[in-house]
Amino acid sequence: MNDTAKVFLEGGPDDLPDRVVPAPSPGPDVKIELRNGYEHFRPTSRRADTPQGELPVYEWWERTEMPG
Repeated sequence: MNDTAKVFLEGGPDDLPDRVVPAPSPGPDVKIELRNGYEHFRPTSRRADTPQGELPVYEWWERTEMPG
């Protein structure tokens, strides 16, 4: 049984590889590397029903580009 905490990602690019990801640690935000940058998600007070159970919702709020 996998006891790793997970969160559901809402918004952001349509081509994110996964919408259910491990919960962030440390810190409150989730950062996903995608196409030479990072997609940033912040926690909300909402929860979502997913195939992996009811999970906290993290909402997309910005993209940052990698240097270079």
